[in-house]
Amino acid sequence: MRMVIGNAKRLFAAHARHVMLAASLAVGLLWSSVSRAGVLSESDLKQAESLRPLFARLMNDLVEAVKRPDVPSGDAGCINSTIRELLQISDELASYEYLITMEKDLTDVGDDNPLRGVVKFAVEKTSVILIGERKRLVQLSEQCARYPVGLEKAQEALKVIDTTTGILSSIRERL
Repeated sequence: MRMVIGNAKRLFAAHARHVMLAASLAVGLLWSSVSRAGVLSESDLKQAESLRPLFARLMNDLVEAVKRPDVPSGDAGCINSTIRELLQISDELASYEYLITMEKDLTDVGDDNPLRGVVKFAVEKTSVILIGERKRLVQLSEQCARYPVGLEKAQEALKVIDTTTGILSSIRERL
């Protein structure tokens, strides 16, 4: 039975890393291609690019923590729930991939207003998703209050969500 659970954890961890890296790559592509178009400033681009390693570190940390043999099952359950929530966020944000593709087609347009509108829409929708998902992570954090490691990891995820939301808000203000 333990071997089946171990295999499931490895598969889940591999899927979690794959989805989060794909989402961070999509966000990175959006910001780097938009920056070339002149819609975002260089500082906006640097802030946005800082999100990719932030999410990657968080997911790696969560996956490594859940694989540790000394982590009690209650904590592991909370960590797995945190990973699932982050995967949900990632899946929801992945739906904006079309906007990334469409944005590349718009870079030859002389006027930045249509492109600015597309980017603003994507930033606003992403912020709405993150705000909603943050509420779910707060609830999870409250449920994991009895499990110190699980609570710590849920709070780390909240910090990443807050950082991301803050960066998006500052970018949105300039669009």
